[in-house]
Amino acid sequence: MFPKPKPVLLPNTYAFESEPMVKPTGFREYDARWLFQKEINLMGVQALGMGLGALIAELGVKQEIVTGHDFRGYSASIKYALISGLMAAGCKVHDIGLAVTPMAYFAQFDLDVPCVAMVTASHNDNGWTGVKMGANRPLTFGPDEMTRLKEIVLNAEFKNKAGGAYQFHENYPARYIADLTSRPKLTRKLKVVAACGNGTAGAFAPQVLEAIGCEVIPLDTELDHTFPKYNPNPEDMEMLHAIRDAVLHHKADVGLGFDGDGDRCGVVDNTGEEIFADKVGVMLARDMSAIHKDAQFIVDVKSTGLFITDPVLQKQGARTAYWKTGHSYMKRRTNETGALAGFEKSGHFFFNKPYGRGYDDGLVSAIAICDMLDRAPGKSMADLKNALPKTWSSPTMSPHCADEVKYGVIDKVVKHFEGLQAKGTKIGGQSIRDLVTVNGVRVTVEDGSWGLVRASSNKPELVVVVESPVSERRMHDMFEMVNSVLRTHPEVGEYNQTI
Repeated sequence: MFPKPKPVLLPNTYAFESEPMVKPTGFREYDARWLFQKEINLMGVQALGMGLGALIAELGVKQEIVTGHDFRGYSASIKYALISGLMAAGCKVHDIGLAVTPMAYFAQFDLDVPCVAMVTASHNDNGWTGVKMGANRPLTFGPDEMTRLKEIVLNAEFKNKAGGAYQFHENYPARYIADLTSRPKLTRKLKVVAACGNGTAGAFAPQVLEAIGCEVIPLDTELDHTFPKYNPNPEDMEMLHAIRDAVLHHKADVGLGFDGDGDRCGVVDNTGEEIFADKVGVMLARDMSAIHKDAQFIVDVKSTGLFITDPVLQKQGARTAYWKTGHSYMKRRTNETGALAGFEKSGHFFFNKPYGRGYDDGLVSAIAICDMLDRAPGKSMADLKNALPKTWSSPTMSPHCADEVKYGVIDKVVKHFEGLQAKGTKIGGQSIRDLVTVNGVRVTVEDGSWGLVRASSNKPELVVVVESPVSERRMHDMFEMVNSVLRTHPEVGEYNQTI
């Protein structure tokens, strides 16, 4: 028997050391995230492992699983608690040690193992932990699997049995790096800033880029789980500005920034200007659709409207569909449709053959960017960016909103805009041209300006993005319109950043 997890336990008590604590809100739409010691304890992680092992058996999948951990002061201990639970459930565990998340996805293919459980809080601040899970490579869990896992864990519906086993794979990163770099070297000599924010990617990214022929300028690649400079998140302006300064100082061709678990890549051009990931996606889509006829792409609802309107993509016969934000949703949709690639504004890119195996890997994205520059020998990264039609786009902005209420707020916001559209009410003097409601609401008006509001899937926040193909003023107008609606809901708090 194993105790039923409690939602709250007080530290420095007998109960905290002898009972599992698992806060229910940690089970997100497609992975799990908790504040360690405040929302989950080590016995709670052990319960998660038992529950995951039970779910794998319930799904009819062989109970064999890859696990690794990111570089945080507590991640290894969390991984070993998870492993003890998985083994108690009868799983054979393949431990690859310290890893970026895509290394664990790669190991599923390389070791021929069906399941994965990667201990990582991704780009979340220190204090957070979590697990990215899957039982059908290259996919990770979606809402159905996460809902069932939550039921199993919180109700202690464990099916523990003998037969669990453990295998540690020594020096595993060498196999992953060899897979990425066993290819022709670049013909163009590129000087590349590799920025890792002292996160896990620092152990691997510089040598991968050097091996494909880049001259690498390392930036904050030393492993330091206190993240002394900034949080390793290539969507945050602090990290992007640090990359900008390094690019300009070293006269680099491009700056590439990797998030805490290495599945995303941010880009700064040779002039020091950051290129938001959706625009990078348009540039890569242009490059790829020039080679592959009738290329199909999937992009998330936070992404630029250029995927539909860009004349180069139209001329090359590329087709693009918008889908739900979230690495699991995007991965699944890209896989289901057989699209050449999926691009998410957060920087999760999903490349199918011949570029990748369908999962998100910041280093595969970095290599694709270098290859794009290699195929454009007379052009800089800024030249490729400036060739895109001009739009004014915001970064991802996130006002605080508690996990318990954020979906209710979004439901009301969606209904508000649906009501305006039904009545023909104008916004800022313009009619609503289109509403996309697969994930929150994306409101597009007559001049092509649009605003998005959705609930964050992994933090107690909402997500707001705006863009205009007309002017910076119209981008600000869309933000003011969206924000005025959000301010009618007192549950919505302060933004992490605004335009």
